[in-house]
Amino acid sequence: MTSFPYTSYDAVGLAQLIRDKQISPVELVTAAMEQIDQLNPELNAVVRTRYEAALQEAGEVNTLAQPFAGVPILLKDISQAIAGEPLTSGSKLFAEHKPLYDSHYVAKLRRAGFIPIGHTNTPEFGLKNITEPKLHGPSRNPWNTDHSPGGSSGGSASAVASGMVPIAGASDGGGSIRIPASFSGLFGLKPTRGRTPVGPGVGRQWQGASIDFALSRTVRDSAALLDVLQVLQNEAAFQVPLYPGRYVEDMYLTLERKYRIAYTLDSPVGTPVSEDAKEAVRKVVKYLESEGHIIEEKQSPVNGVHLMENYYMMNSGEMAAMVLKMERGLGRTITSEDIEIEGWVLLEAGRKLSAAEFVHSLAEWDVAAAQMASIFDRYDFYITPTNAYPAPQIGELTPGPAKIEQLLRVSELSKDKQQALIYDMFEPSLTYTPFTQLANLTGTPAMSLPLHLSQSGLPMGVQFMSAKGREHEMLQLAHLLENTDLWISPLASGGEH
Repeated sequence: MTSFPYTSYDAVGLAQLIRDKQISPVELVTAAMEQIDQLNPELNAVVRTRYEAALQEAGEVNTLAQPFAGVPILLKDISQAIAGEPLTSGSKLFAEHKPLYDSHYVAKLRRAGFIPIGHTNTPEFGLKNITEPKLHGPSRNPWNTDHSPGGSSGGSASAVASGMVPIAGASDGGGSIRIPASFSGLFGLKPTRGRTPVGPGVGRQWQGASIDFALSRTVRDSAALLDVLQVLQNEAAFQVPLYPGRYVEDMYLTLERKYRIAYTLDSPVGTPVSEDAKEAVRKVVKYLESEGHIIEEKQSPVNGVHLMENYYMMNSGEMAAMVLKMERGLGRTITSEDIEIEGWVLLEAGRKLSAAEFVHSLAEWDVAAAQMASIFDRYDFYITPTNAYPAPQIGELTPGPAKIEQLLRVSELSKDKQQALIYDMFEPSLTYTPFTQLANLTGTPAMSLPLHLSQSGLPMGVQFMSAKGREHEMLQLAHLLENTDLWISPLASGGEH
C-alpha cells in the first residue's frame, strides 16, 4: 500500500500536487487502484477496471497543458463510453457491447487530463433511483452497507463517498446525480440542459431530460469540471450560451446581493415527507435568513402528479424506441426474459403509445418550464429537500415475485391502465424521491448539498434550483454553505476551500 494520503485531497488538489511534482500520475493512479481493490469487494461500486491501460495513459500525461492531468476518474456504465471497452448499461442485453468511439463527454475528460480507470455500477438502463441490477448486483452505501447509495449513479456515489476517487462520472435524467448525492453525503450538480456534451450519434438524451456530469466531495471539483465540460456542440439539440467567466474562480466571489429565495417542505406528488427531510431544509432556511436573504415558503406552481405522468410517458416511449433498434440489430424479438421488470413494463406501455400522445406529453414539459420561469422571475433560488427520506435498505424497492407476476400482465391492459400501472410500480421509489424530476423536465440547473444527518446517521441533501444558465450563482452559494457547520462530508478533503 502507498503511504500517500490519497483520500485527503480532492481532484483539484491532486492535480496541483502533480503540477508541483510532489507525486506522479502513475503513483496517483496506483493509489486509486489500491483503494478500489480494498473497498470494492464490500461496496460493489465498480463493475470493471482498466488498470493496465490507465497506467499506460498515466505515463503519457502532459502535466503542464491539462488542468486535471493525471487525476484518476471512474465513469458511469451508461452513456460514458470508452472506445473498445464494455458499456453494459446494467443490462445483460449489453453485456458484450463495446462502443467504437469514446463518448464526447469522455473525450472532453481525456482532453482535460483525467485518466479513466473503470466503470461504476448502474441500474438497468438507468431507470431506477437505486442501483441493484441483476447483471452486476447491488452497490452499497459506505455510510451503512445495508443501505443503497441511490441511483442511477449509485456506483459512482459509493466510489466517491468511500474515497476510491475524488470525483466520478454520473448522469441525471430524473435526479440520478442529486439522489445519490443526497443519500451518500456528496455534492451533486445537474447543469442546465445543453451545458455538457452528448453523443456521439445523438443530439439529446431522454428528449433533453438527461445530462452527463459528475459527483464530487467538494464544490470546487464540480466547478472546475464544469469549466472544462461546458460546450457549444453543433450536433446537440439544445444549446446554452457559454459562461464567460471561470466557475472555479467565480465561486469564491462575495455574493453581490441578498437573494430572494422560495422553499417548500411538501412533496409535489402528495406523498409523505420525513421530519429529517423537513429539518434539513429548515436549518438551511434559518441560516440563510440569518445572513439577510429574503425567504418565503411557496408551493411549486407545477402539478407534480401530472409532471410525473408525462415523465413516465417519456420513459415508455424511450424504452420502446431503444428496444425497436435493438431488435433490428439482433434480428429477434426482445422478451420479458431479456430485461428487468421495470423496463419490460415501460416497453409494453411504450408500444401502445401514439406519436401524438408522445408529442403532447413533451409539450407539457414546456408548460412546466414556463411555470418555473415565472418563479425565477421573482426568486433567485427554489429550495426543497433532495429526497423525502434517508437511503432505503438494499432490496427494499425491488419488487418481489408476486408483484412481478402482476406486472408481467401489463400487455393485457389498455393504454390508460398501463400508464396507471407504471405510476403504481414506481410509487414506492417516488415516495423516497419526489422532488428531483422537475429540474430535468424543465431543463433548469439544480444541485444537492450535503447539509444534514438523519436520526439514523445517514446523510440527507437539500436541493437548490435556479434559472437556466445561473450555475455560477449556485456554485457561489454552495461554496458559502460548504464553509458552514451545516456541511457534512464522508471524508476530509484537504485544501479544497
